[in-house]
Amino acid sequence: MTARIGVITFPGSLDERDAQRAIRIAGGEAVPLWHGSHDLEGVDALVLPGGFSYGDYLRAGAIAALAPIMAEVKDAAAKGMPVLGICNGFQMLVEAHLLPGGLIRNAHQQFIRRDQRLRVENADTAWTNGFEQGQEIVIPLKNADGGYICSAETLERVEGEGLVAFRYLRVNPNGSLDDIAGLTNPAGNVVGLMPHPEHAVEPGFGPNTDAAMRSGVDGLTFFTSAVSAVVAAAA
Repeated sequence: MTARIGVITFPGSLDERDAQRAIRIAGGEAVPLWHGSHDLEGVDALVLPGGFSYGDYLRAGAIAALAPIMAEVKDAAAKGMPVLGICNGFQMLVEAHLLPGGLIRNAHQQFIRRDQRLRVENADTAWTNGFEQGQEIVIPLKNADGGYICSAETLERVEGEGLVAFRYLRVNPNGSLDDIAGLTNPAGNVVGLMPHPEHAVEPGFGPNTDAAMRSGVDGLTFFTSAVSAVVAAAA
């Protein structure tokens, strides 16, 4: 079978085409979806892409979390469908309470763009099963509201239950608690992170590596992991 992965466009989305391309490179079928629809068109997984949905008015991701299609996203996530939120999509997931905590303005109050080193803290999710536990990867980061926050009680639970999916290495670019770059839900089907894996899936367009300029493709594993998880679930 071919995994059909939906990519939802919201007003202000910027990276939905990049996510669709990443899915195709990973061997899946990318299915464009619209924020105003209530139809997930029978997809097997979902991506909430980066951007500035609804202009990031109120709080980043807060209005998008109330979009019509999010009712279907919540229902699908509760039934185990793999859902990935990237940057603004991560903000939507926390605003929709599919992941705990919140995201606020970067500690230095500036937009940041850099190739960011991460450590994979949980390799047992639908979007990370192709990584090794503790593996270090590099993918681009670009955000202004990426500071992860939560209560002390929630932080204890997140750390204690292994819900940290990724952690920043070498530098904490936005002041996130415990260097948290991404989270998973307890079931492992919902993952959100601030960095952008869809921008590191093709040689010539990713981060620099020791081998060559722009040769980094660490982000591709997110999408091949999801394709593998969908195929395995259908077997």
